[in-house]
Formats: sequence, structure tokens, C-alpha cells
Amino acid sequence: MSTDTPGIDPLEALRAPRDPACDVFLTGPVFLDIIFTGLDSAPVRGTESWARGMGSSPGGVANMATALARLGLHTSLAAAFGDDHYGEYCWDALEQGEGIDLSMSHTVPGWHSPVTVSMAYEGERTMVSHGHEAPAPPVAGTGSRAGAAGTGTSTGAAAPVFPQCPPRARAAIASLAPGRSEPWVATAARDGALLFADVGWDETGRWDLDALPDLAHCEAFLPNAEEAMRYTRTDCPRAAAHALAERVPLAVVTLGAEGAYAVDGRTGTAAAVPAIEVEALDPTGAGDVFVAGFVTGTLADWPLADRLAFAGLTAALSVQEFGGSLSAPGWAEIAAWWQLIRTCDRQDPAALERYAFLDDLLPATARAWPLRRAVPTIGFRQ
Repeated sequence: MSTDTPGIDPLEALRAPRDPACDVFLTGPVFLDIIFTGLDSAPVRGTESWARGMGSSPGGVANMATALARLGLHTSLAAAFGDDHYGEYCWDALEQGEGIDLSMSHTVPGWHSPVTVSMAYEGERTMVSHGHEAPAPPVAGTGSRAGAAGTGTSTGAAAPVFPQCPPRARAAIASLAPGRSEPWVATAARDGALLFADVGWDETGRWDLDALPDLAHCEAFLPNAEEAMRYTRTDCPRAAAHALAERVPLAVVTLGAEGAYAVDGRTGTAAAVPAIEVEALDPTGAGDVFVAGFVTGTLADWPLADRLAFAGLTAALSVQEFGGSLSAPGWAEIAAWWQLIRTCDRQDPAALERYAFLDDLLPATARAWPLRRAVPTIGFRQ
């Protein structure tokens, strides 16, 4: 994590004594990510490929947790960690390196950390993962590496921890899946948290919104264009966003290289923001960073278009570095980008105006771009 990040609290003007200590709660599996970059093409069977770059970092739900923490939000994560060196590294990187609250997390004795190897080339990525489902924890969370948290199980390797009593929070982030309902989601919503949700590919092929019961508790739903069109039976991402806004207060559809489109179902307001053109090194975690940026802007009560622009900016900055959590930008990177972009020749004044809201957030001076964000390896010895 950058140690020179300005102490910016995007919610400072809104904080009150009775507010929850936690800004955002999330839960899910943490992977050790090993990312190879600088590959000219996909590996060829029977040959050895050398990558020009490599990084190791906590991945999975840690990508989004890190992105939130680096944007100044008090973040609480419930997750299972292996009791191997990988798990110890991930725990320390998140708790000590990023300041993430792991009091709802636990270490599972005898369980090894799930691992993902990601290879980035030609602006895309190929991943290979391995892991086993974490045993269901027997009691409520203690926040210790030998303790346990949550109740509940999930299919797949590295089952997420689903606490029945999540901490009071301004917001919570859930990953929806067809036919699955998590009790903690309703509890969090009932306690006043704004729920933000993304969704994965529907392997059943049904694409039925009614099969996502927790969507009823959500403030915002953030699918990509293909997912949104399939769920709404439309052939246009914007039409899909308007259809989804009939089901949730905020519908946000990400359009990849074309940016994002959002509809506020309460007011009918719509906003579209084009993507920032960058040279993408590694897209790992960019979607998580986008969600983190949008959550930040929503909790700070920014206009819808500013939230979209900020989310797109943070995602664009992330793909210029390798790794998921490693690449999540903090305020230092955002300030450096804003300082740099205004000095570049041939900038469109109208395009720059889209980000003028940053002037009220960022310090007058910033370190020069680029900035090194983190040490991309496992535990150098001191």
C-alpha cells in the first residue's frame, strides 16, 4: 500500500457520533493471487514461457476490500484464511498493510489457502485456480487467527463466511447467485446498510431475476452489459439498465471500453460516462475497483454522473498496474493522475470538466506520476 496517500476521508462531512464505525462490510473467499504479466501470447503446450513481470497479492474478495480501504472507507471483511504461510501473508497484507478490519474473519486449522495463477496478455487474462471448500465455522466470529466466524456454508472452493449478525455498516456488498439467498443480506439491510450487488455468469442459462431473491434488499445492482441484457431480455445495455431500475433503486451497467450507464429508479435520472483510454497491463480486479469507486461516491452523496466517472477512473487506473488488490488506486494515485492529465497537450476541455469535482477532494499538490503502490511479492525478510 502507498504510504504517502493523503489522509482523505470522502465521508468526513457526513460523519456523526451515532454512525456505525464500519463504512462497508463484505464477505467472500480470499485467494492468494500470483499474476504473470508481460506475456506476448498465451502459453503454448509443451513449451516454457517467460513473463517480464510477476506479482503476488491477496485476491478474490480482497480485491474489493483493498480498493474500498484505499479510498478511505472503514472496511470490515469476513473471510476464511488458511493456516499456511499464504494465509498468514494474506491476513497481514490486509490487516496491517491496508487497515482492513478482520474481526469477523478466522483462520481454519489444517486448511490450505486457495490459489489463483493469472496470466495477462493482449489486454485479457487467463486464470487457473485450486482450492478446497473451507469447513463451516462452528461459532460466532472472534477475529482471531485461531477463532471462528459465521455459520453457513457455500459450494465451491474456499467457501465464503456468511455471518448471521454482520456489523452495523453504512453499506454492504454482496455477490448474487441464482437460487441462493444469504441470511446476512437481509439482516444488514434491516439494520440500515445500503446493499450493493454484482452477479456472475448464470451457469443454469435461465437468467431469471426472480432467482436472485436478495436483489429485493439491494440499493444498487451492478451487472455488466451482457449479464444485464440477458436478465432483462433486451438487446441494448441502456434499455437493460432502465428495465433493472424497475427492480432496484439504482441500476448500473458496465460497458467495458465504452464506459458505464446508470439509472436512478427513484428519480428517473440517467447518466452515461465514457471510459478513459489507457494502456491496460492487467484487467484483474478492475470490476471490483469500479464497484468500490461507485460505493464511495454513493456514500458521499455525489451526483450520479460523478459517481460513475469516479468509478470508471479508479478502474482505469487499476488496469495500468498488475494484480488485483496490488493495483487498486488510493487518493495519491488519483491526485497524481489529475495533476498530470491537466498538463497534457490536446486534452478536450469538456472531457476534463467531467472530473472537475476532484478539485474539491484532492490536495493542491501531489507527487509526480507514476507511483509505486506496493511490494509485489510475498514477505521480504527484514
